Amino acid sequence: MARTLPLETPLRSRLAQALYGMISYAPLPFLPLRLWWRGRREPGYRSAIGERFGRYPASEHRKALFWVHAVSVGETRAALPLLQRLKSAYPDAAILLTHMTAAGRETGRMLLGDSVTQRWLPYDFPFAVRAFFAHFQPQAGFLLETELWPNLIAGANATGTPIFLVNARLSERSARGYARFPWLTRPMFRGLAGVAAQSAADAHRLAALGAPAPIVTGNLKFDLSVPDETLKLGREFRQRFGAQRPLWIAASTRDGEEELILNALARSPLPPAVLTLIVPRHPQRFDEVADLLRRRGLHFVRRSSNAPVPTDVSFVVGDSMGEMLAYYAAADVAFVGGSLLPFGAHTLIEPLSVGTPVLIGPHTFNFAEATENALAAGAAIRVDNADALVANVGRLLRETSARSAMANAAGVFHAAHRGASERLWSWLAPQIRINCPDRG
Repeated sequence: MARTLPLETPLRSRLAQALYGMISYAPLPFLPLRLWWRGRREPGYRSAIGERFGRYPASEHRKALFWVHAVSVGETRAALPLLQRLKSAYPDAAILLTHMTAAGRETGRMLLGDSVTQRWLPYDFPFAVRAFFAHFQPQAGFLLETELWPNLIAGANATGTPIFLVNARLSERSARGYARFPWLTRPMFRGLAGVAAQSAADAHRLAALGAPAPIVTGNLKFDLSVPDETLKLGREFRQRFGAQRPLWIAASTRDGEEELILNALARSPLPPAVLTLIVPRHPQRFDEVADLLRRRGLHFVRRSSNAPVPTDVSFVVGDSMGEMLAYYAAADVAFVGGSLLPFGAHTLIEPLSVGTPVLIGPHTFNFAEATENALAAGAAIRVDNADALVANVGRLLRETSARSAMANAAGVFHAAHRGASERLWSWLAPQIRINCPDRG
């Protein structure tokens, strides 16, 4: 009788990697068209398209280089403490910062200017990954949160480049997805040189998938300081929107959520003086949300107009990039989008960092632990649906004492969770020396 193969064998892993490599080529002919299409509303997607396929400028520097990958806006901001540590510890080394979204790359440019080299990370095609590592030859790579790709990790391992997953998070849903393909994903996780997780639950899920002994360092986003110019812009927004008007923000909303909120407001209108600020998560939806308000006959002002908000206007569309913290600082109450519908929510750390009380919907699997901790601390309230959201917005805008208590709890909660960057660097610095002895 033939012996049954175990769940994972080197042969099966190689076959799975080869099969994935072949399948990954299927969308190749359509990707330039997709980038061009997305570039209609976000021109950044039409820039340096060749980089997406491993073609980089021939005049790149050739000195020692560390590589940090931050897929989009949130990860780029979270990467700041790590980038600062690397620049301080290795002042003669170059820093490469890669992204996948136009918003992420623009955020990096705004925050870091030309102090780092910014490029697109190539799509996960074997030829593009090989070209990336051959061109940049990084001493080490650091991936933020959950940006893992089989060919990317395999390419790093083939060139001897240690790859660290830092500020790592992994929801139960994502873990189940990875677990369905163990022949492909376990070698990918095992190919990491080290993992620093946001929470014990994240570390447990990552270890179960094959990641090497994850440690828990906390969430880097708690360590981000709020720039003075951001607070100043928040005060300017408040003056422009109406200093005496109650103001709440529906932030990082996703497709379908704005309509739910507007329907709830139609059923239970807030007082006329209340101003509702809607900031869609993705810039390509700015016009879509403006059209939604227009079709409903609702008067609004777009932030991009730089115009004051008349007293008879009840809505503002926050159609700008890089100003979310300022919007939060201007608001009395914040709702964090992606949570009314099953998108998994976006981080509530930003509004908490400026002391703004938070309302969040039922779908928070992307930031489950941070959300539960904020709820337990009294800094946030969970709402079951859009009607409950509007009801709680109205209550908090009326009840100054309840709002102040939540704002104080937000400040205490945020301060208590700082220190992740120090813990990460204390662990990472010796790992770099071990894995990159010529740079240590």
